[in-house]
Amino acid sequence: MLSFLFSVFIISFSGVMLPGPMFTITVAKSYKSRFAGIGVTIGHAIIEIPLMLLIYFGFARFFQHNLVQLLLSVVGGSMLIWLGIGMFRIRASIIERGKDLPYNAVTAGVVTSALNPFFILWWATVGSMLIMNSLEFGIVGFALLVPVHLLCDAVWLLFVSMLVYKTQSLWGRKFQEGLFTACSLLLIGFGGWFLVSGLQLMV
Repeated sequence: MLSFLFSVFIISFSGVMLPGPMFTITVAKSYKSRFAGIGVTIGHAIIEIPLMLLIYFGFARFFQHNLVQLLLSVVGGSMLIWLGIGMFRIRASIIERGKDLPYNAVTAGVVTSALNPFFILWWATVGSMLIMNSLEFGIVGFALLVPVHLLCDAVWLLFVSMLVYKTQSLWGRKFQEGLFTACSLLLIGFGGWFLVSGLQLMV
């Protein structure tokens, strides 16, 4: 059991630490809240726990279907591009007038998870392997897999949000604006990548 939980810990951490839309939005939201990472994790969990349950009950192949991946790629890519453009437009207001993004951290976690085809595919492949391994220990194995995986998400994203919030006073205005510009361009870039990846499924 301990070796299984250790593998869940390592694989989960390696996944959540990869730069992606959820990481990017956490950085942007952390500018106004040191606990933004917890909010993003809660939004992420709202999508992730039902997805884990579906895969546990045998729906992994459904999420590997090309049509499902195409729909997620098109909708998710478009949404991320929209979020990125919106962030770029209000970046100056956030810095100069102390405004925040027009959505809370939980909503950001839901959107960047539910509409991320690579997150869904990760659970349909690598995540399915973890869930399959948990079956060796029955329902107890799966019941332990869920909180261990979510704890990895929470620890990393909280670390990111605390770091950004605590150190922002050391940044100059140009650096702050550059950070928001980079975050917005990353979201647009991820959105474009999702769109292209989805369209390639049609070729």
